[in-house]
Amino acid sequence: MSSFIVYPAIDIRDGKCVRLQQGDYSQETIYNDSPAKVAKSWEEQGGQFIHLVDLDGAKAGHPVNDAIIGAIAKSANVPVQVGGGLRTLADVEKLLGLGISRVIIGTAAINDHAFTEAVLAKYGDKVAIGIDARNGYVATHGWLNTSEVRAEDLAKELAAKGAETFIYTDISRDGMMQGPNVEGILSMAGASGKTVIASGGVTSLDDLLRLNVHSGSGIGGAIVGKALYTGNIDLAAALQALGQSSGSL
Repeated sequence: MSSFIVYPAIDIRDGKCVRLQQGDYSQETIYNDSPAKVAKSWEEQGGQFIHLVDLDGAKAGHPVNDAIIGAIAKSANVPVQVGGGLRTLADVEKLLGLGISRVIIGTAAINDHAFTEAVLAKYGDKVAIGIDARNGYVATHGWLNTSEVRAEDLAKELAAKGAETFIYTDISRDGMMQGPNVEGILSMAGASGKTVIASGGVTSLDDLLRLNVHSGSGIGGAIVGKALYTGNIDLAAALQALGQSSGSL
């Protein structure tokens, strides 16, 4: 698997594949009624790793769309990572038991340190820490709340507790098709000393190429959502431009 991975994103709400603008549940676009079909499409185009978000789970505080997520993991021939509402060890164990390769801990990473440390201690590299930031400060509960904790400080703390992978989302860029905050992503990688996956604002092939240049500085990949659905980025063509054709899997 390449050191820089493009993660096609599937956000699930009410059983459908949707996208939100800046995490706003009132600004939703439905792209497909079948997240499973979308996942298969990304895999067929050469996707190396599928990124799923349970939007209902993020809001509810526990997994909601786990039946759909489990079905996707079972049918996929590539790894799947999932975030959204994972706040207990039982929830994490359930998803991993469904065949998920990596779980993403978001809100709980700031609100429940004991849980986060326990998950990292037990599952290690099967855990990614999702840090969503608004103006440099961590946002929680599906981006509905903004904390007083700086994103870089949280990354440093959790890296010391064993976190190896972070997913960094600049909310101001998400769904806005404005390009990623490369400087912010690099700062997170530098602060944590770990791998950071870019999320939010990836709009074009040029954005992916700009991020890929920094793969040696801790940027391990990029999550791409809206740009795939609008056609701004063609997944197969992007992977080929990055030297990752489907035949190289």
